[in-house]
Amino acid sequence: MRNPRRSTITDGLPGVHVPSTEDEVHHDFATGVWPIEQTADEEPLLGNSWVSSRRSNGDDALTLFPNPEDIHVPHTEEEEQRLVRKIDLVIIPYLSVCYAFFYIDKTTLSYAAIFGIREDLHLVGNQYNWLSSMFYFGFLVWAFPTNLLLQRLPIGKYLGFNIFLWGILLIAQAGAKNFMTLAIIRALSGAAEACADPAFILIASMWYTRRQQPIRIGLWYTANGFGIALGGLMGYGIGQIKGKLPSWKYEFIIIGSLCSLWGIVLILFLPDSPVTAWMLNNRERRIAVERLAENQTGIENKHFKRYQLIEAIKDPKTWFLFLLSVLQNTPNGGISNFGTIIIQGFGFSTVVTTLMQVPYGAFISVSILSCVYLNDYFSTRAKKNTRIWFILLYLMPNIVGAFGLRYVPTGHRVTRLCCYHLTGSYNAAFVLVLSLVIGNTAGHTKKVVTNAIMFLGYCVGNIVGPFFFKPEQQPTYSLGMWSMLFCHLTEIVLLLVFREHLDRENKERDRVKSSMNDRPDSDLTAFGDLTDKENVNFRYVY
Repeated sequence: MRNPRRSTITDGLPGVHVPSTEDEVHHDFATGVWPIEQTADEEPLLGNSWVSSRRSNGDDALTLFPNPEDIHVPHTEEEEQRLVRKIDLVIIPYLSVCYAFFYIDKTTLSYAAIFGIREDLHLVGNQYNWLSSMFYFGFLVWAFPTNLLLQRLPIGKYLGFNIFLWGILLIAQAGAKNFMTLAIIRALSGAAEACADPAFILIASMWYTRRQQPIRIGLWYTANGFGIALGGLMGYGIGQIKGKLPSWKYEFIIIGSLCSLWGIVLILFLPDSPVTAWMLNNRERRIAVERLAENQTGIENKHFKRYQLIEAIKDPKTWFLFLLSVLQNTPNGGISNFGTIIIQGFGFSTVVTTLMQVPYGAFISVSILSCVYLNDYFSTRAKKNTRIWFILLYLMPNIVGAFGLRYVPTGHRVTRLCCYHLTGSYNAAFVLVLSLVIGNTAGHTKKVVTNAIMFLGYCVGNIVGPFFFKPEQQPTYSLGMWSMLFCHLTEIVLLLVFREHLDRENKERDRVKSSMNDRPDSDLTAFGDLTDKENVNFRYVY
């Protein structure tokens, strides 16, 4: 008779570590993997370890279910639909307003440029480019710490505090007297915003199924377009103020004040998780959690797990997402900070230039909504993964727009303006990129680390992007247009490789699971805080 050995539910999966010593088994068990007694001749089994998993840092969702059989909460489809509408009415508006402020904030420097900040602060050479990038240096430095704090602290309150602080720092930019002061304040502002997108990714994974995530991200990300349009209208209004201060100072003061007020609203009302949501009763909380079992990504876990950190760093998928983020955001770093200068170069006045951002914002909103709804329609109808195909589709207008801005003669200003508007379609592609991050990472610590690395790429892209827009090439910026074309064409190749990688992973998981005599219950694996590599029931979306 063979000696029994320890195993995990994921024995046989490529890249999954099987503990070889009792100490290692204890460590894995403490981090949420269910070990069981098994002989070498047997297939892996899932032990009855519900109570142990709750004591061993499983997902916070388990606190709602005293016993494993409690996970199934009998409810009708109509009841679930009412619950989802109730969640939407709370989560979507709060995050949508946040996203509108994010994009208004990102364009304040661009508006300040046409309102005279370069002349008033005596900015020379590449100093304006550096001001654009300093925001993302602050973001870069604080990206990892803020993601770790997102795991430890109540997410709604932490997000609200950072937005409040971000507004205060925006107001402070109005008091800058020189380049150095403004550069330091912008770096601090970037650090305050570093929690924003990672927080939204975690919130989407806490509240919505993987099918629902692209549409919900699209709904609140659509506010980017409204933010651009609203920013244009506000810029026009602020440009009419005839006060003692320069117009660019009013831009920072007014928008910063609104941001801080919204931060206070979030602290008071944005729920931290479905497990503790103030607007749900206990039954609704349990249904809200139970319906997410199909995600196999859990809700939340406040314990940092070192092995999940290591797995995230070793996972090729993490670095695919990092490179994808760099390539997506290098064009954004340029166009978001130099867009108004490009438009003004078409021959428009300062106030008309601000209004020209309104149709640009509308185009972005239409692009995002059409992208997420078409993706949902075709993926549901065909029952296939379509996200990467739609990312590629919505990159095409951006490529056409960059070609037009590079080659259409400057005298054709209407055509060039249309080409500029086409560059907004990248926002729709980025929404689905975010959905790839959410849908393909499990294990709360691994999600946090992957988010941080992905947004390091976001920072790198936004830092280097402005430096392709040379002051001496204003307003056509030929090198800037070539940088956009290079990034998007390289991104197409990377996305096709990434899709092939995930497809092979899914096929290998199907093969392993089909060979198992006793397959692990998907309800138990859903809330064990298992990583995607540990969980045989997990499938990637692409």
